[in-house]
Amino acid sequence: MDFSKLAKSLNPYTIKKGFSYLKQYGFQEFKVRLSERFEKEEVDYNEWCKNDILTDEERKAQRERIWEYPPLISVVVPIYKTPEVFLRQMIESVTAQTYPHWQLCIADGSGDTAETKRIVDSYLSDKRIKYKILAENRGIADNTNAAMELADGDYIALFDHDDLLSENALYEVADRICKTGAEIVYTDEDKVTSDLSERYQPNFKPDFNLDLLRSNNYICHLLVVKKTLLQEVGGQKKEFDGAQDHEFLFRCVEKAKGIEHIPKVLYHWRVHKASTADNPLSKKYAYDAGKRAVTEHIRRCGEEAEVTDTLFPGFYRAKYQVTGEPLVSIIIPNKDEKETLKKCLDSIKEKSTYRNYEIIIVENNSTGQEIFDYYKEIDGRDGIRVVYWKSGFNYSALNNFGFTFAKGDYILCLNNDVTVITPDWLERMIGQCQRKEVGIVGVKLYYPDDTIQHAGVIIGIGGVAGAMFVGMARERSGYLRKAILQQDLSAVTAACMMVDRKAWEGAGGFNEDLAVAFNDIDFCLKVRREGYLVVYEPNVELYHYESKSRGYEDTPEKQKRFLSEINYMKAHWSEILTKGDPYYNENFSLNTCNYTLRKR
Repeated sequence: MDFSKLAKSLNPYTIKKGFSYLKQYGFQEFKVRLSERFEKEEVDYNEWCKNDILTDEERKAQRERIWEYPPLISVVVPIYKTPEVFLRQMIESVTAQTYPHWQLCIADGSGDTAETKRIVDSYLSDKRIKYKILAENRGIADNTNAAMELADGDYIALFDHDDLLSENALYEVADRICKTGAEIVYTDEDKVTSDLSERYQPNFKPDFNLDLLRSNNYICHLLVVKKTLLQEVGGQKKEFDGAQDHEFLFRCVEKAKGIEHIPKVLYHWRVHKASTADNPLSKKYAYDAGKRAVTEHIRRCGEEAEVTDTLFPGFYRAKYQVTGEPLVSIIIPNKDEKETLKKCLDSIKEKSTYRNYEIIIVENNSTGQEIFDYYKEIDGRDGIRVVYWKSGFNYSALNNFGFTFAKGDYILCLNNDVTVITPDWLERMIGQCQRKEVGIVGVKLYYPDDTIQHAGVIIGIGGVAGAMFVGMARERSGYLRKAILQQDLSAVTAACMMVDRKAWEGAGGFNEDLAVAFNDIDFCLKVRREGYLVVYEPNVELYHYESKSRGYEDTPEKQKRFLSEINYMKAHWSEILTKGDPYYNENFSLNTCNYTLRKR
C-alpha cells in the first residue's frame, strides 16, 4: 500500500466516508478495498498525463484544420444549483475546444436561477451557447432531455455540469466520426479533485464490450451519439434517474451502426462531496435503477437473466436462464495421474447441480497399471466413457479426437487437474453459451493457495498472450473490478472452456500444429473470426493444479517446440498482435498482467 498517498488523502470528509464503508462492508472487505484504492502505482499517473498536453504546434494545427464535412456536436448539460467555480470551469472547458464546430446546450433546473443566470449570461455573447431556464427541476433524465431539445447538432455529447473536457476532446471525436461514420463514439476518462490539483483513477476502456457494459456502465463519459440514433431510440427515461445514462446507452447500442472508442483520456470527472464518483453509497437508488436497466436490456435482446448486485455498488452479474436441458460433453485428456483424475471426476459428480452431462476421458499413453485399473472401474458408469489416443501428446489432437465421440450441443474442454468450486458452474456456462452471439465461455481459476491462475487472456501480454491477474489474492477484484466482472475477451484458457458445437465446427476445431502452447488462444481467435463472442464468466470458479499432467518447458526439445508455436502465432495472428487486443487499452503495459500503465 502507498502510505504517502493514503496520508495525503486524509481529511474529515474521507475519514467519515471510510467509516461508512467499514460499517457497510465489515473490516475484512474494507481492508481489501483500502489496499486496492491506495495500491502503489508503478507509473505516476499525474506525471504520465503530462505527455497528453497539446503543444502549441498541435493546438494551432487543430484549430486551423479545414474540415470537408465537419459534424456539428451539441454538448448537452443539465445544470442544477451548480457552484459558480464549477459552472464557469465547465463552460470554459467547452469554449476552449480546438474544434470550432460545437454547440453548448444548457438546461437549468435550479429553480431560483438568478445567480446561475447571471453566470451563464456572461458567456452568451458566444452564439454557440444556448440556455434555457426550466420552470421546475424535472430530475436528471428530463433535465437532460430538455437540454437535448435545444440541440441543432448532428451529434449529441452528454456532459455533467461539474465536469471538464480536455481541450482536444471534440476534435478527436469529430476526427473519428469523419473517418468511420460511427453513430456512437466514447473516450477514456479520469477523476480530478475538486480543486483540479490532482488527476487520478483513470478509466482506460476496451473497445465496445457488450458483457462488460452489462456488468457496469464502463463507457460512461465522454459519450457522443448521432442525433438520428437518439431520435430513433428516444431520450432518457425519468424512471431510471441515477442510471439514466446507462439505460439510454443500452437502447443506443442495440440499434447503433458503428461504435468507436478513442483510447485517450478526454473527460475529467470532478470528485466532491455530493459526487457519485467519490461516494457510491450515497446513491443506492441509482444502482437499483442500473440493475433494472441491465435486466430490461437483456430482455429486449430476447434473453432472460437474473441480474444481481456484486459486492460493489453499480456492478452487476447476470445469470442467464438455461433453455431446456441440453447435453454437455466434457472432454478430459489424461495420462497416468489416477489420483488427480479421480479428484477432478469426484468434484464434478459431488458439486454439480446440473446432471445432463457425459464425460469423455481421452487416454494418452499412460504407463502405470493403476490408471488402467481405474479406467475399468469408471468406464461406462455415471456417463463416463474412456477412449484411447495412440499417438504422442498433442493437446489439440486429443481434444479433436474426444470431440468425435461427443454427443452434446455444448463441449466442455477440461483439464484433469482441476476441481469444481461453484455448484451451478454448468448452468452458468450453458446459460451464457446459449446466447446466439456467444461461442465460447471461460471461467476463473485459482491455484490451491487461493491466488488467481486465470482471469481471462489478453493478446500481446508477454509477446503472444497471457492470463490476467496471475498471483493476485482471490478476494481482490483488480483494476476497475475486471477480475470479477463478466466481460468479452479475445481468449480464455481451455483448462475449463465451454464451446457451442456450431462454433467448434465453424472454427474447424483445435489446430494440431499447436501441440502444447497457444492452441486454446488460436482456437478462441478462430471462433471470434467466425463472429462469435468469447465470454469470461468469473462467477464460475475452479481450482487448477497447473502443469501437473505434462510438466514444464524444461528440455531443449520442448523449448524448440515452444519457440515454433510462438512463431506460428506471430505469423498467423499478426494483425491483432500489431494493432493490439481490442479488449485491452493501448495505454496498458504488455509486460504485466494487472493493467499497469504503459511507460512512455
